[in-house]
Amino acid sequence: MAKKKVTRVVTMHLNAGEAGPATVGKDLGPLGINLMQFCKQYNELTSGRRGHVVPAVVTVYEDRAFDITVKQPTTASLIRQVTGLSGGSPRPGHHSGGVVTTAQLPQVAEAKLPDLNTDDLDQAVKIVAGTARSMGLRIKD
Repeated sequence: MAKKKVTRVVTMHLNAGEAGPATVGKDLGPLGINLMQFCKQYNELTSGRRGHVVPAVVTVYEDRAFDITVKQPTTASLIRQVTGLSGGSPRPGHHSGGVVTTAQLPQVAEAKLPDLNTDDLDQAVKIVAGTARSMGLRIKD
């Protein structure tokens, strides 16, 4: 069986279970895929992760067919859930956006580990801590 020719690979960050033609049309419309079909598939794949921003890698083929690969929620989204914050600092480095404890970092790292470029939990915690600092959060023991 011949393989389909890939014309484009697009990564999108969308709210889980909330994709609609209006939110994805600007990015996927020019590729000619069926937007309603994409939204239905994405919403089914992410329905259990509502409240998170979940990246999706969309592979578009020459015949306008597509495949969706859903990744883990973004690190910032997981940090917001664990800390109970609505977001980070409006001016990271100048104003604190809140506090994340060292006990909360491994929780986020374990959830995000499949998408990180390491298999070591200690290194994953350092990556998550870097994201928290870039969000303007203080890390407290």
